[in-house]
Amino acid sequence: MKALLISRCLLGDACRYDGKSRPLETETLRALRERYKLIPVCPEVLGGLSTPRTPSERQGSRVVMKTGADVTTEYRRGAEAALQIAREHDVCAALLKERSPSCGRGEIYDGTFTGTLKEGNGVTAELLLENGFAVIGESEIAKLIKSGE
Repeated sequence: MKALLISRCLLGDACRYDGKSRPLETETLRALRERYKLIPVCPEVLGGLSTPRTPSERQGSRVVMKTGADVTTEYRRGAEAALQIAREHDVCAALLKERSPSCGRGEIYDGTFTGTLKEGNGVTAELLLENGFAVIGESEIAKLIKSGE
């Protein structure tokens, strides 16, 4: 069975910045578990950040909390840890939480804390892509389930 890296919050783990989760529907999770060995990660927690935590957004190459605190080091540490886990488990892809400053792929918040989206990737998604891993967000999960058949 192929291994799939997956954001812990999508599995129902309350590790998001707001102390909540964004679990996938039960049927979707069942379908994923039938096709993949799920390898859960939360890069922000792996990087040493607490739950809950102040919201953060990417501002260029930096990641900054709404308070102005620079948490780039923690985000990079978490991304490196997620990459190591992906390599150790020989994952075929990563299913990550969309719009996140660590996990977002293709679209993330613009760094102004106004809810405005821009084109871009989170720190972890970017590192995984640079290292040849396929990264998809939860809105594209149907493709992933179909490809696992």
